[in-house]
Amino acid sequence: MTTPDQPVDELSDFAALMAHEQEFGGDRVDPAVRRRRRRRGLIITAVCLVLLLAMTGGYVGWALTAPVDPPAVTTHTPEVPVGAVAAIAAPAAAASAISIAGADAYLGEGASGSWSTTGTGEPLPIASITKLITALVILDASPLSSADDPGPTITFGKADHDLYDEYYVRGATIAPMPTGTSMSLHDALAVMLIPSASNYAVALSSRIFGSQSAFLGATREWLAAHGLTGTTVTEPTGISPRNTSTTADLLAIAKLAAANPAIAQIVATSSISIPGAGQLHNTNALLGTSGITGLKTGNLGEGRHNLLYTATLDVGAADPLAVTGVVLGGASRESVNATVVAALESIRSGFHQVPVSAEGQEVGSVSTPWGAAATLVIGESASIFTWSDTPIEVTMDIKTPPTYRDGTVVGSVTWTAGPNTVTAPVTIAGTIDPPTEWWRLTHPSELGTPWDAGD
Repeated sequence: MTTPDQPVDELSDFAALMAHEQEFGGDRVDPAVRRRRRRRGLIITAVCLVLLLAMTGGYVGWALTAPVDPPAVTTHTPEVPVGAVAAIAAPAAAASAISIAGADAYLGEGASGSWSTTGTGEPLPIASITKLITALVILDASPLSSADDPGPTITFGKADHDLYDEYYVRGATIAPMPTGTSMSLHDALAVMLIPSASNYAVALSSRIFGSQSAFLGATREWLAAHGLTGTTVTEPTGISPRNTSTTADLLAIAKLAAANPAIAQIVATSSISIPGAGQLHNTNALLGTSGITGLKTGNLGEGRHNLLYTATLDVGAADPLAVTGVVLGGASRESVNATVVAALESIRSGFHQVPVSAEGQEVGSVSTPWGAAATLVIGESASIFTWSDTPIEVTMDIKTPPTYRDGTVVGSVTWTAGPNTVTAPVTIAGTIDPPTEWWRLTHPSELGTPWDAGD
């Protein structure tokens, strides 16, 4: 039985014999012994060579299959652009205010309140905007079921006809009302609102409530019920400068009027022909301009021109915006109209597409221990829809791909502004090949240990 120490003993014996031969001469050794010794030496040499080759082959196998560190990825967040600041055109007037519905996500909470205001918040004369309040109070007492509901028939007598001359002398806007003229409540309201006929405002409010005193009492109750504490109405036409209101109250009144189907239809009408009253033209020359749909003008002379308006503004968002605005105390009707159009256009232009990336824009790099490299680029151009200089946030999400080939998507970049987000892919520009066999064989210190592969 062979013991573990036997090969060492045999090597010692062999060395001793060789030394003996050299000392006493090879001729004294038996040839058979010499052959056994030579055979034994050859076997030992062969074993050593096999061991050496096994060790070399093990290294090669390990070097060619050992894991290597993955490519190192460095990224940098792309620079975030800033949109151009929107400048809202401010009217040269005593006071103004704008409310925008459908844009809170862009303009912030409260946009549907008094989003943009200028001038005083104190009550100012409202002139013929009063007639809009008169119409709302009348329809509160005698409602119309729809925009096309004519309502009850109104017949005007001599006392009503005399109002034509009375308000003509007072310089108010009037419309014909021959004695015995009959028309529907809907048409009478149209004559009062479209050409702003003051004689119709007095006649109709007296007919519905029985007297001006009763009408004014109902008006005070209606204002109080709607929390319109900044508004005072002393007569139904607006010819008196004591009819006053604040911009905040007027925005609320405008929304109540726009929500009434009959009033909304009437104030959006540019002209109409009504038997007894004739051909009538709307005093609001802005109807149809810049999306304006109503509501009512008011004029007490130079420096006291007013406009309460609504507009449907297409700004490129998912839905058009509902704009309500008021201007009080403008120098002239022309100046008021010009500033309203300018304000609406500045709102529209404040919504825009902001470019956030260009195709091929570099956002990172990839490098390897064996000297290969590539870049990370944004795969397509992108832009985001937003308002003014709303801050744009950007995030990157990069993942390790199975291969590093040109065009491989390795992640994405996402931009967020207000309610909107846009995402673009991040791709590899260039190809990273695996390390060569020669590099593996000559860089053992940069290869992982065998157990690394199983982690």
